[in-house]
Amino acid sequence: MASLQASLPSISAIWSSFPDSSSMNSASIVTLTSSPANDRRIRRRLRCKAMVQQAVQGAPAAYAKEMERLSAKESLLLAFKDAGGFEALVAGKTTNMQQIDVNERITGLERLNPTPRPTTSPFLEGRWNFEWFGSGSPGFFVARFIFERFPPTLANLSNMDVVIKDGKANITANFKLLNSIESKFSLSTKLLVEGPLRLKEEYIEGILESPTVIEETIPEQLKGAFNQAVTTVQQLPAPIRDAISGGLRIPLSGTFQRLFMISYLDEEILIIRDASGIPEVLTRLDPPSSPIEEPITEYES
Repeated sequence: MASLQASLPSISAIWSSFPDSSSMNSASIVTLTSSPANDRRIRRRLRCKAMVQQAVQGAPAAYAKEMERLSAKESLLLAFKDAGGFEALVAGKTTNMQQIDVNERITGLERLNPTPRPTTSPFLEGRWNFEWFGSGSPGFFVARFIFERFPPTLANLSNMDVVIKDGKANITANFKLLNSIESKFSLSTKLLVEGPLRLKEEYIEGILESPTVIEETIPEQLKGAFNQAVTTVQQLPAPIRDAISGGLRIPLSGTFQRLFMISYLDEEILIIRDASGIPEVLTRLDPPSSPIEEPITEYES
């Protein structure tokens, strides 16, 4: 009895925190103070009340953070445009000020990454367009391959994209020669998941596809030479002609590989950094996959 009387003040204090306690009769109070089940009910009610208050207080903060993230994305895309876009990047025409401005905005967006395990996220798969890349990326490898074989005055690298699917990536660069000949260089790679952020990329094969000539854009003085070349190719033996039409294949297995981490991923933007910290930024070209639950993956050691 003495212990029951000693517990009455503390229980009464808890009960008084509810605004409708004055409407309770004395029998109900006696029942509550004498029942462990009702004590637990009171504690659960207090915990729920605290959780609701915390959620209400957290909603404005979450909204503000999401608005900050969307603003950072828009700022980064504008920085690409101000720097001259993809054409200026591959031609080496971006200034130091433009490069540091882009890198500053990349860093600002990375700290707002909404995807904690991007290597196993369904958002990773799809078709992505290269917006920005550094000297260690496959994009730079493709650009160097093209410009080492064709002078910049003759070749124009128009765009590059990558398709990521089922642990493989296929990078495609579209370029023109003399504004009349279109061709593609494709680079296929294998992706191995090594952690929630880290991937290893192994190069498999490069393919320089046979060019497609836009006859309407050929200068008049070159049309005769073009027709002669077409006739010569048509007269070649079938195996050689088929080999030419299939493009030039360059085996790369066991020659090149790299490690990189995904520092930002959402349904529209992908940012990765190689081992030296150089960023690559890609924007999605196709609709994203549905945000299903990420699978549990055993990472490569």
